[in-house]
Amino acid sequence: MKNVMAAFEFNDNDKIPVGYKHITCHMIFDIKSDLTRKARLVGGGHLTEVPKETTYSSVVSRDSVRIAFLYAALNDLDVLSADVQNAYLNAPTKEKLYTTAGLEFGPNNVGRPVLIVRALYGLRSSGARWREHMATTLREGGYVSCKADPDVWLRPMTKPNGDTYWEYALCYVDDILIISHKPQEAMDYLSSKYTLKDGSVKEPDSYLGADILKWKVEGSDDPTKTRWAMSSNTYVK
Repeated sequence: MKNVMAAFEFNDNDKIPVGYKHITCHMIFDIKSDLTRKARLVGGGHLTEVPKETTYSSVVSRDSVRIAFLYAALNDLDVLSADVQNAYLNAPTKEKLYTTAGLEFGPNNVGRPVLIVRALYGLRSSGARWREHMATTLREGGYVSCKADPDVWLRPMTKPNGDTYWEYALCYVDDILIISHKPQEAMDYLSSKYTLKDGSVKEPDSYLGADILKWKVEGSDDPTKTRWAMSSNTYVK
């Protein structure tokens, strides 16, 4: 509950503004593919009406990810990946909803009405609100969205030797991939806006379910050059 409390707000007088709808919340328990156990409090979005505005939230395509690794290899660029912690909860929600606090909110709050003020997991529009929030953050950092894939973001950069190129940020919900000659600077910018999961900022060894491998090919025209490969070996197992 500590991580998800940012999504809730109590009013001192326990009054709910006009136009707010009551929903229930419940816990979801899951085991991820790496056997990590996870519990999450989610809102009952099935109890709400479909919003009039779009709730669509796009993600980067796998073809774009493959091209990005090729681009990194061809241009001698480094790659870093990261996960945003509790990503949705960074974005304000536009849905007017509230719930009744249970024991998970503490014994002094049981039975009190509590407003849902952030894009709580389970709500119909939360995916779209998070993507809008991340898009705003990237624009403020100087990135523009690629016309071919709106979840590939780019900004002009210059290497120390004077060569110019495009730095890329790829977004698959809360999974971020940075292609740059100094990707840590981009990660530092993102970490100033969001909490990145401990240990997640690193050269990727997996991304979107695929194993990521780093190669140097002996006997090639440039045996010092970094190559990248993607494998489904772990996924298949």
